[in-house]
Amino acid sequence: MAKINGNEIRPGNVLEHDGGLWVAVKVNIVKPGKGGAFAQVEMKNLRDGRKLNERFRSEDKVDEVRLERKDQQFLFEADGMLTFMDSESFEQIELPADLLGDRRPFLQDGMTVAVEYYGDEALNVTLPQKVICKVVETEPVLNGQTAAKSYKPAILDNGIRLMVPPFIGQDEDIVVHTETFEYSERA
Repeated sequence: MAKINGNEIRPGNVLEHDGGLWVAVKVNIVKPGKGGAFAQVEMKNLRDGRKLNERFRSEDKVDEVRLERKDQQFLFEADGMLTFMDSESFEQIELPADLLGDRRPFLQDGMTVAVEYYGDEALNVTLPQKVICKVVETEPVLNGQTAAKSYKPAILDNGIRLMVPPFIGQDEDIVVHTETFEYSERA
């Protein structure tokens, strides 16, 4: 484990703190008029999902943990557990479906994801940045409505609701950002 200063913490860093593994979700550097600068860090526990707000001064040392990433293929979901297979060793692991949170609908059969390990313990699943989804319901395309930067609501084949440009019609494939839940482009 590498030791880093408190002001070097960035979102996405995994830290060992208070006997647990925490991922930095938000980092706000505060420079008060009196005294030294500090980082206000919102962290999420990788094992149980608890949240914590912690203040680190620039001279504080924290342990940064490097997680090993392995590409694995999603096979199926059963009883709230997701089954993944290592593409090299063909070993299968099960992880709870709530690990993905609101990004769960984007997980598709056969999709390759990155599973992050700490030793032998699987802690996190990272979906691809963009996925292709089909629009199952939206308002019809109207002629002459392409000049303005307006958007209309749409429902995707996985149940996600998002805003799409007016030229996107029903049964079209689109590319969606899995982190921001936003339309990216036509597929």
